[in-house]
Amino acid sequence: MSFPSVDRLARAQDTLLVANDLDTAKLQDGLSSLWARGGDYGDLYLEMTTRDTWSLERGKVTRAAFAISQGIGARIVTGDKTAFAYSSDISGKAIDAVTAAARAMQSHGQDAAESGRGVRIEAIGQDAQAYGIMHAAGGMDTIEKVAILRTLDDLARAVDPRITEVNAQLAVEDSTILVGATDGTLAGDIRPQIRISLSVVAESNAKRASGSAGGGGRFMLAEFGSDRLQKLVEKATSVALTNLEAIPSPAGEMTVVLGNGFPGVLLHEAVGHGLEGDFHRRQESVFNGMIGQRIAAPGVTVVDDATVPGARGSLNIDDEGVAGQRTVLIEDGYLVGLMQDKISARIMNDKMTGNGRRQSYADLPMTRMTNTFLESGPYDPAEIIASVKNGIYAVEFSGGTVDITSGQFNFSAEKAFLIEDGKVTAPIEGATLIGVGNEALKHISMIGNDLELGIGFCGKNGQTVPVSVGQPTIRMDHVVVGGAGA
Repeated sequence: MSFPSVDRLARAQDTLLVANDLDTAKLQDGLSSLWARGGDYGDLYLEMTTRDTWSLERGKVTRAAFAISQGIGARIVTGDKTAFAYSSDISGKAIDAVTAAARAMQSHGQDAAESGRGVRIEAIGQDAQAYGIMHAAGGMDTIEKVAILRTLDDLARAVDPRITEVNAQLAVEDSTILVGATDGTLAGDIRPQIRISLSVVAESNAKRASGSAGGGGRFMLAEFGSDRLQKLVEKATSVALTNLEAIPSPAGEMTVVLGNGFPGVLLHEAVGHGLEGDFHRRQESVFNGMIGQRIAAPGVTVVDDATVPGARGSLNIDDEGVAGQRTVLIEDGYLVGLMQDKISARIMNDKMTGNGRRQSYADLPMTRMTNTFLESGPYDPAEIIASVKNGIYAVEFSGGTVDITSGQFNFSAEKAFLIEDGKVTAPIEGATLIGVGNEALKHISMIGNDLELGIGFCGKNGQTVPVSVGQPTIRMDHVVVGGAGA
């Protein structure tokens, strides 16, 4: 069932305006006030979010929390400078206060008598319809939520007696947002979000190894059925049990096969951030000045897609009221586009792509990824592995770091194996992939047909937002691997 953008806007207005004795006329007055001293753009962002979190450790509920946050953020942009103020209150007085504070912080602007620009706001015509109007919990009560965590605990312990510790977490979130802007934007959204995570520890012969898995997205909790729970258990326990048997990783330059799904985090970090418009406008990206140039091997197509149905990073509208979109960043190896928020798009004379995101009403929006992934290719994953005489197969990743300006990265493999004569053999530990993002893309020689998305959090400038990352199985040549065998 589809829900037109006007339905989401009406719900957002009821929750954030009507319930607080406000209306769109007050928003328009606030926006006009923002422009009293001039400026290029201004907006008001209203938000209410509820969060319900549960944790189970060693078979017992150790944490249960419910929180509500709400507030207003007011922003004025002049050139590349921004004035911003926020309040945890939603009221007419709060709108007056935050707009006055933002005006006071403006670095420069026209005299009030010379501007006098009123603001007329109108509902946006259409949004991405990536998820419907729903409550993330879907009516599930406390007993049912805890039962999900207990099921994960039981399933994980039943896999193998060597699984000695199980921790499970459940988070349910509902956000309602409303955006009014001096460019005439009026948009609202109702955003569900669920996340389930599992971590386990396996022990044998005085050795301990851990494994983790997570899932979720913008859908109701009831959709996370037994099949999805079983997959989380299989993934987390497999990582832990495999690493009990792992031998030290070899080191040096070699061929690496990356598994599908969450290993796309390497692409997200090493390439994705460098294609965010704000880094380009400040000349901080390794990809500056490369639009139209080949930066990856033929067949490599990378997109950021906020319209994927129910995905964790999907957005009907972004936090500036722009409809979520599918943006092609790299096409057949050529850099063809960037992700943009309103401010970077205006300064760079580029199109808006719906990538303006913020952690909350108390934070400034900036260019951020949504669901970023490498599209599928023609090869069967088994064919890719069989093509490698000697190398490693990195099935899962854990942490990693990247320098946006230089593109240098390093990522640790959480689950990996040797490849010998085209066959997956011994599990290895301590493998770290080292390289430069724009160079690594040129060494992708085979792309699988098994694209999958994994869930994650993305941090930037102190803010965290939910995202999806993904890729099919790929072969990368000439990768530097650091390992215990160095």
